[in-house]
Amino acid sequence: MQLNIEVISKEIAKPSSPTADQPHHYRLSFLDQLTLFNDMVYFYPKICDIHANEITIPDRLKHSISNALVYFYPLAGRMMESQLFVDCNDEGIPFVETRVKCKLSDVLNNPVPKELNKLLSFEIHGDHKILLGIQFNVFDCGGIEIGLCVSHKIGDALSSFSFVKTWAAIARGETKITAPNFESALLFPPLPGFSPRMNKSNQIRPTRVEALSVFIWERLFTAVGVKSTSDKLFFITHTVNIRPRMEPPLPESSYGNLHSFALTFPSMDNNIITQMRGSIKAVNNEYVKKLQDGYNHFERFREIAETYGKDGIVPFGVTSLCRFPLYEADFGWGKPVWAASGDREIQNTAVFLDTITGDGIEAWVTLNEEEMAKIDSDEELLAYVIR
Repeated sequence: MQLNIEVISKEIAKPSSPTADQPHHYRLSFLDQLTLFNDMVYFYPKICDIHANEITIPDRLKHSISNALVYFYPLAGRMMESQLFVDCNDEGIPFVETRVKCKLSDVLNNPVPKELNKLLSFEIHGDHKILLGIQFNVFDCGGIEIGLCVSHKIGDALSSFSFVKTWAAIARGETKITAPNFESALLFPPLPGFSPRMNKSNQIRPTRVEALSVFIWERLFTAVGVKSTSDKLFFITHTVNIRPRMEPPLPESSYGNLHSFALTFPSMDNNIITQMRGSIKAVNNEYVKKLQDGYNHFERFREIAETYGKDGIVPFGVTSLCRFPLYEADFGWGKPVWAASGDREIQNTAVFLDTITGDGIEAWVTLNEEEMAKIDSDEELLAYVIR
């Protein structure tokens, strides 16, 4: 359904205390240079009379975000022109309040990814100096939604969830806070002058996700058409969290883009899951050392593109947020009734999220119109889908 949104106010939330004792310039790592933006939307049911609490609730959020920014101080800064550093100047982040002219149930019953992007404070693609934006959306029924758009330039999905976890804990009144570790640039020094092509890379994590990603990829293979695949190169990209693969392992509180890509060229003659696991297993400590020495995994993608040409390549990327703490964002009024991602506007991708009950996976698939029409009528796929 189409969302009609009225902006009520726009403010800048700054750290609650100066962070001058922190490094003034936060240096990006090489892995940070390769990425874009993350976004999440959290929906909460009517918790009370929203009109009686429409001041106290956003005030609580703004107060707690200001305290959280003291810990996550680079997020309150601005990306510098060189794209190598963040100016940690405490300028703050946009905090937008809106009214959504419909009921929360209308969105939950008929979510449209492109419309969910309206619940975010800015476009997720583009040249942004601001690194974080929050939008507080109130529905006619009293339900609320918190839209978060955070720069992928300085943190991966796990880093984003770590930030939300800390922010929510502060909003609940907790005082025992684990400070993040900002040392990724020491592990993966940036490459001066490096400017990646903004081709919007893709992500994945394994196990039950493996089976679903292979199943959807096979349906994509069928949708493209078996007769037209002989002159095409298919590949699947997975993102691998390298924190536990380093020696010694890094804690989860390590903030940054601490992941790399596993690239699989699926062969129908062999078990594709086994092929994917082999690719992921190869992202080990020795591979991480190569990254630290300046190995650019995107060069492989460029070599492929130059060899086969744009029309000869059929990539498939999966972003898996399964097993991530999507539903732990409790700001003091309970956990969200639904957590989702907006439209990332990236072709041939799928975003996987745990259902709220934890016994299923939501799959948000983005294809071109022709392929999507074939997928929508694929009986083998529809046999496993609950709409």
